[in-house]
Amino acid sequence: MASINPHINFNGNAEEAFNFYKSVFGGEFAKIMRFKDLASAEFPVADHEANKIMHIALPIGNNVLMANDVPEILGRTNENENRSKIVISAESKEEADKLFNGLSAGGQIEMPISDSPWGSYFGMFRDKYGIEWMVDFDPNYKGQI
Repeated sequence: MASINPHINFNGNAEEAFNFYKSVFGGEFAKIMRFKDLASAEFPVADHEANKIMHIALPIGNNVLMANDVPEILGRTNENENRSKIVISAESKEEADKLFNGLSAGGQIEMPISDSPWGSYFGMFRDKYGIEWMVDFDPNYKGQI
């Protein structure tokens, strides 16, 4: 069975916010990736964005709070409107495909589900009701991104 976790978009202060959340909830970060960690010819990263957070995850109980900084090329996140996504951590590629295809029907696909540069099977979309979703399968994290 898939698990569902919240994901928040930030305008460059994800690390600051997550250090604050960590001080409140306790625990340790499960993962921190910066944009520079993925920089390549296919995925160029501007110098001023290299240290921004590409992915950060803080386990809280049986759930994981996740976030990233939105690259400037994608525009600023309106912090007074929808700046979060629901993340589904699937237990298999087949389950990820089923959930992605089912929930995205009639919606707008932002990133087709496929193997990602960071090693998981990942896709992102806004459903027909305007809700933003990410679907991920990573066998190394057993249902948690």
